[in-house]
Amino acid sequence: MFSGPPAEPAAPPPQPGPATPPVAQPVTPPAAQPVVVPVVVPMDGSAADVPTGSRSGRPGAVMTAALVAAGLLALLIALFGPGIVARGTGELRIPGAGLTTLLRTVLYTALALHLGELVAPQLVRPVRGRPRTAVRSWAVYAALAGAAASAGQIVQLAAVSGLGITDTYATRDGGLLLLIANGLVLAALCAASRRPALALAPLAVVIGAEALRAHPEAYSPEIGAALTVVHLTAASLWTGGLLYVLRTMWLWRGSPVAARALLGRYARLAIWLYVALAATGTASTLRRLPLDVVFTSAYGRTLLVKLALMVVVTALAVAARRRMLRDTDPALAHRLARREQVVLGLVVVVSALLTVVPDPHWISMRP
Repeated sequence: MFSGPPAEPAAPPPQPGPATPPVAQPVTPPAAQPVVVPVVVPMDGSAADVPTGSRSGRPGAVMTAALVAAGLLALLIALFGPGIVARGTGELRIPGAGLTTLLRTVLYTALALHLGELVAPQLVRPVRGRPRTAVRSWAVYAALAGAAASAGQIVQLAAVSGLGITDTYATRDGGLLLLIANGLVLAALCAASRRPALALAPLAVVIGAEALRAHPEAYSPEIGAALTVVHLTAASLWTGGLLYVLRTMWLWRGSPVAARALLGRYARLAIWLYVALAATGTASTLRRLPLDVVFTSAYGRTLLVKLALMVVVTALAVAARRRMLRDTDPALAHRLARREQVVLGLVVVVSALLTVVPDPHWISMRP
């Protein structure tokens, strides 16, 4: 009933013979299958680059290199800045000015870190939908570093003046530096306790003592100290608060809405801090710097450098705020704020240098 080609004859059975070992056949490996990498296309239609290979580590490496370069630049400014700005002014040379600038930079950085960690968490708590993770505290290490820097200034003061350590405590600067060192040690103990907010009291004493130490002049020192208290407090809150916010935003990078809200809350606080800095800085400049020695004194030259850096900080802060208001993704605003933080670090170094150079009134009164 079924038709088709005839069946082929069956093959004859194999004849018995000597056993032949099997011959291994070459095995051809399967062809490599292409790896499909999903490409995420942004909603605005622009192309998105997908980091592959070694490129994924480039941003972190670039940031690390930038931080190292900024640190080296800050070190060079602290050590060699006093000699550079005083060149050709005819002012007296300050013994150990470079080391003093470096130690005061550490002190001001410690104040900024500690005050920032005390105030910035108040900006974090009201953020809705925020992750429950928090950045690690650096307050204890910062306070101890500041105490060590103050103790180093006492040792240097004793070496320069030819006095013993005990005799140095009896001098005006030595006694104030001792008060600063003890206040920072007490602040470190408070930070390590269950109630770190108690550190506000010793930190207030530290800021007051540093303001008095920075104004030994005979003309209205109490006004200068009061201006310095406000200026130093605002600068510490701005610098340290921004660092804490940036660290928190990096920790919240998976929650861009919460990170954007946190940056917005800090920006509103920063406006008032900027106003306080501008007002007290202007008043201090008009009070301390005669106009005829702006370009011929170390103080005037250093102040011009600080003003130039503050212009850069202002531009970066305004750009970050505009990006934050325009974009829902806070990534670009975070990048601009990081650059602002780096320039603020240089401002801290120049501010320390400003406390070391000679009083410009002496050069103004020369015939």
